[in-house]
Amino acid sequence: MKILHKGHLYWPETLTNYAAYPTLDGDTEAEVAIIGGGMSGSICAYKLAQQGVKTILLERGDVAGGSTTANTGLLQFCNDIMLCDLIDQIGERDAVLFYKGCAEAIVQLGEVAAELEADVGFGPKISLYVASTEQDLPKLKREYETLKRHGFDVSYWEPDQIAAAFPFRKPGAIVTRGDAQVNPFRFVHSVIEAAASRYKLAVHEHTDVVSHETEADGTHVLRTSAQAVIRAKHVIYAIGYEPEELHGQLIKANLDRTFVIVTEPQTHLQPSYKDYFVWETARPYFYMRITDDGRVIAGGYDEESPVPLEEKNARNKHAELLLTRVQAFYPSFDAPIAHEWNATFGLSRDNLPFIGEDPNWSGVYYCLGYGGNGTVYSMMGANLLYAQISQTAHELSPIVALNRPSLQNV
Repeated sequence: MKILHKGHLYWPETLTNYAAYPTLDGDTEAEVAIIGGGMSGSICAYKLAQQGVKTILLERGDVAGGSTTANTGLLQFCNDIMLCDLIDQIGERDAVLFYKGCAEAIVQLGEVAAELEADVGFGPKISLYVASTEQDLPKLKREYETLKRHGFDVSYWEPDQIAAAFPFRKPGAIVTRGDAQVNPFRFVHSVIEAAASRYKLAVHEHTDVVSHETEADGTHVLRTSAQAVIRAKHVIYAIGYEPEELHGQLIKANLDRTFVIVTEPQTHLQPSYKDYFVWETARPYFYMRITDDGRVIAGGYDEESPVPLEEKNARNKHAELLLTRVQAFYPSFDAPIAHEWNATFGLSRDNLPFIGEDPNWSGVYYCLGYGGNGTVYSMMGANLLYAQISQTAHELSPIVALNRPSLQNV
């Protein structure tokens, strides 16, 4: 199993009592088998089971144990690629549809969170996207005008407006409303528990699928390392940043590593700061938000390596760099670092997720939320895959399909 993160994670410490699921030790059948018990797999499983589809979720380790534990819990409708650039790449209609699909996915994540018994830390956030330099202003203003023209809830702040609300001054900023935050570890565990108890989702941890064959009638036959056999009409791979396991070799992506810190709670904190998620135009970029209990979660400074940094002194240097950037924005913040980690981070070469059926293998689907909006893409993917499995057209399907035209030129 690939190592996806190194360091002292925060989210697992926020939930210590949760359900465990048995290893699959016998043969079984389902309409849909989902491989992967992280964010994408759990939301797909919840959606399908809720709709009455007989579904089995197979996780070779612990559910919520992979990239989910390193997820920063930020939910945005804006993406790694600006809307104005995405329009240039795939056309205005499709780019706007995709952005609006992201906005709708955040609303739907909130609806799922409201259906859960546990508090999963879901709540609204406002995003402040600041220009790092004067040179970034023309592009930032172009993006603001594009978002505004297409009906998104955005405003533009001049330096004086920024300085009036925050202890820092920047050349300009886009303010977007409709974003949110979530505790990813609590969310995944709660979603799976709800799907299992309410909708008869079958869940099996420590169940490693080692082979996948298709019979003449289209039935998919999965075998585990314990020699259990699962027969399913459809198979969804929701395996995060492990592309070498994909059979079709269709995925074009770049894998880097990204760094995150979480501080102890800040003792002197203006309450309004908690409402905002702050990120900047500089690349490699930096972002931060403040939790309900006053902790700063900050991250960024991605590096071109798919392997998480293991050596502690090197990790600490990155953590201190992030803390220095936090204090450059908020000089009064003095709470020390409580958690630091770095993790594999995937970004597709056309800045879109991979969602849909394998064009060369009927009944096999992928839900891979590559990019900074992985949780949002997971919700989008659950809707798209349910539509495809139920043979219903969805307008976003061709935009994120594995054989989409935008992948052919990268």
